[in-house]
Amino acid sequence: MLTEVLERVAAERGGVLGVEPGLVIEPDESWTAVAGLVREPYTVLGELVDETAARWNAPRHVGAALFWKTYGYWHTLPMALGWALDGRVPIMKLADTYVRRSDAGVTIAASRVSWTKGAGAIREALAESQRPLVKAIGSMARVGERTLWGSTAEAFAHPLISMVPGDYMDLLRRVGEPVDGLIEPSGDGYFRRTCCLWVTLPDAELCGSCCVLRKPAA
Repeated sequence: MLTEVLERVAAERGGVLGVEPGLVIEPDESWTAVAGLVREPYTVLGELVDETAARWNAPRHVGAALFWKTYGYWHTLPMALGWALDGRVPIMKLADTYVRRSDAGVTIAASRVSWTKGAGAIREALAESQRPLVKAIGSMARVGERTLWGSTAEAFAHPLISMVPGDYMDLLRRVGEPVDGLIEPSGDGYFRRTCCLWVTLPDAELCGSCCVLRKPAA
């Protein structure tokens, strides 16, 4: 079921998708092991961040935030969709996950995937597979971890509005820290409570979910 949805989304996006629809690949030299990105001195991670910064003519910390917005979205997407579709959540562990550059920014897949259920499993997956990268990016590029986790939180909300209907606020509450409380529903959409830093780019248009657009609390 999840593969069918990912294939549909890929077709709608002209084949540009940041996660392999089947999730599992036989990695070759075009793929980079994600576990290697979190090893100091973070050489390959730094290259990916610097490439993102150069693409958008952005300072390094902004490039880091935008790289994570892309990576975090595609890594989180299958878990969010699986939870909403039938409750089966695919887990790509850090040691099994690979990334490569693509038209989507990056594409993510794994040499193997385990399937489980429940928001608790997603919380554990974020701790095991995303927290090491968040900490490495924060340390390397001096960008706040709350900013980065805001992008992960949005990666639960966006697909459950635009791809498969799902109660993303309930999911975020069930997952808990570090993503609960970083998204605020608004009408048919939502606002972030942290900034992804896209707004700092020259001539950038505000994202529809930008925290800058949120009305102050009464």
